[in-house]
Amino acid sequence: MRILVTGAAGMIGRKLCNRLAAEGAIAGRPIESAHLVDVAAPTPPAGAHFPPICEAIDLASASAAGEIVASRPDVVFHLAAVVSGEAESDFDKGYAVNLEATRRLFEAIRHQRERSGGAYRPRLIYASSIAVFGAPFPETIDDDFLSAPLTSYGAQKAIVELLIADYSRRRVFEGIALRLPTVVVRPGPANRAASGFFSSIIREPLSGREAILPVPETTRLWCASPRAAVGFFLNAAALDLERLGPRRSLTMPGFSTTVGEQIEALRRVGGDAAVRLIRRQVDEPSARIVSGWPGRFEARRAQAFGFAAESSFDEIIRVYLEDDHVAAVA
Repeated sequence: MRILVTGAAGMIGRKLCNRLAAEGAIAGRPIESAHLVDVAAPTPPAGAHFPPICEAIDLASASAAGEIVASRPDVVFHLAAVVSGEAESDFDKGYAVNLEATRRLFEAIRHQRERSGGAYRPRLIYASSIAVFGAPFPETIDDDFLSAPLTSYGAQKAIVELLIADYSRRRVFEGIALRLPTVVVRPGPANRAASGFFSSIIREPLSGREAILPVPETTRLWCASPRAAVGFFLNAAALDLERLGPRRSLTMPGFSTTVGEQIEALRRVGGDAAVRLIRRQVDEPSARIVSGWPGRFEARRAQAFGFAAESSFDEIIRVYLEDDHVAAVA
C-alpha cells in the first residue's frame, strides 16, 4: 500500500505519520511507501519499516497536485490547510490553499484514474472542521443539521465537503470528510488558528508561562485530543466507506466544555499557581469567530462507525501530559 500525507509537517500530520510508522499497516495491508509533503519538508517518522519520501511542496503551486499523485497512492490523507484565523484575515490565501489547491488535487486524481482506464481509485480522507456550522444553532447539533458557515475558513471546508461527495459519487475516489472538533491540547508554538488559545491556556501554565485568554470563560467548545484526532484518520482509513452512502461528511465525537471548566481542570492538575498564569485580555476578532462555532454535538453517526474520543477535559489533559508535556518542558 502506498500512502500520501499532505500537511505532514503540521501537528496532527506529524502524529499521524508517527502512528503509521509504528503500526506499519492499514487494515492489515502493509505500507510499502509513504510520500509526506508540506510547505516545509516533514521530518521522517522514526522507526518506519517503509521508505518515507519527505518533500517541501507548496500545494498552492499549479504543478504540485500532479506531482504528488503521479505515483498513484492508495490512500491520501489530505490535512494541508490555511488555519481559521489566517484564512479569515487573508481572503486570497485561504481560498488559494483551502479550496483551489484541493480542487487541483482532486482533478489530478481524476486524471490518473482516466489514464489507468478506471482501475485507479484511491481512498481520500479529508480534514474538515465543525466550522462548517454557523449560528444560529440549537443547543445540541445532530447529524442532520444544516451546514451554514459564518467564516471564510468554514465556507472553504463546506465547499470541499460537497466536492468530496460529488467526486465520490462519480467514483473518482473513495472520499470521506472528518469534521474535526477543536483539537486540544496542541503541543508546540501557537499558530494562527482562532482556536489556539484553547490549548495555550493549558499548555503554557503547565510549563510555567503566562497565557492570554481572549474570550469569556462561558465560551463553550467541542473538543478532542490530538491522540483522538489521529485515531479518527486511522479509523477512516480502514472503514468500509460504502456503508456511508452518499453522505460523505461525518462530525467527529468529542467532549463539550466551557473555558471555565477547562481552567478548573487545569487547577486540579497544576494548582492555583498555574491558573494565576492565565491573563484575561479580550480580543474581539477571536471572540467573534469562536462565538460562531457550536459547542455541543450528537455525533451518533460517527460513533456508529467506530469513531471515539475522550469524555472529560481531565482526560484530555492527561493525554497531553502523557504524549507531549515532557517534550514541551524540555
